[in-house]
Amino acid sequence: MFTYFLKRLAFALPIALAVSALCFSLVYLAPGDPLSAVLPSDASQEMIEKVKASYGLDKPIVVQYAIWLGHALQGDLGQSISTGRAVASEIGAAIGNSLMLALLASSIGFTLGAALGVLAGYTHGSKLDRLLSAIAISGVSIPHYWLGIVLVAIFSVKLNMLPAMGAGSSELWNWERLSYMILPAITLAAIPTGIVMRSVRALVADTLNREFVTGLVAKGMGRRAVFRHLVKNIAPTALAVIGVQLGYLMAGSILVETVFSWPGTGLLLNNAIQQRDIPLLQGTILVLAMFFVGLNLLVDMLQPLFDPRISRS
Repeated sequence: MFTYFLKRLAFALPIALAVSALCFSLVYLAPGDPLSAVLPSDASQEMIEKVKASYGLDKPIVVQYAIWLGHALQGDLGQSISTGRAVASEIGAAIGNSLMLALLASSIGFTLGAALGVLAGYTHGSKLDRLLSAIAISGVSIPHYWLGIVLVAIFSVKLNMLPAMGAGSSELWNWERLSYMILPAITLAAIPTGIVMRSVRALVADTLNREFVTGLVAKGMGRRAVFRHLVKNIAPTALAVIGVQLGYLMAGSILVETVFSWPGTGLLLNNAIQQRDIPLLQGTILVLAMFFVGLNLLVDMLQPLFDPRISRS
């Protein structure tokens, strides 16, 4: 087991390093000059060189990357060009909001998706199965931003039941704050619900057709006991799907947070793109990418606990 953990960690480290290199290269991949946001249009060459030196852009690219990576490992992600504040503090204020929204959306999506997926798998081929499959396909196919706009039009504009945008004035996680999360959380949960539902449905239907399940039923084992064996067999794959979807909820919520003006990392990324704030863009993408890599590593570590055969393979 320990050897398996070391192998998974050895695979994750090069991926994290490659992601950091890609984040750093945004300075050179993005069109235009990243310093145009802080330099006047009539800036002299002397001023340009001075500003470049202050941001370290006058050094060779390899040296720039080594310095940037060293500072990032210490928690220093640079200074925002648009606000002048530390990038780490900007991200720290936003990532908590995104994490809470992602956790609420994942709780809705994974619970509903798993329950409906098991129901569809047990009724494989029936009218109920086809209805649930159609719902799952609809959840995956509907664009996030369109669903968000529709929910705002219905529940905020027409019914006046829930707030449309923002996070409220309260700093505490009370009902006022939660009421602002309901619509964006439902919007974010649509795709994970569909994906988890379809994945669990396929796993349950396939496992129910295996010989060991037929043998358990033939021996007179009760439904609850058979269901426990079923869960043990589908848990590793379902856990991997859930882990990937949770990562997507954290990193892929830019449109939803923009629609609802939710002050998370998605809205922060959108503002950084519009203002060409490269340090803020680099730092936000790096933190989200590292979260994704860490989450997948955690899933890899947890899978052998459900299926010991994985650590022996």
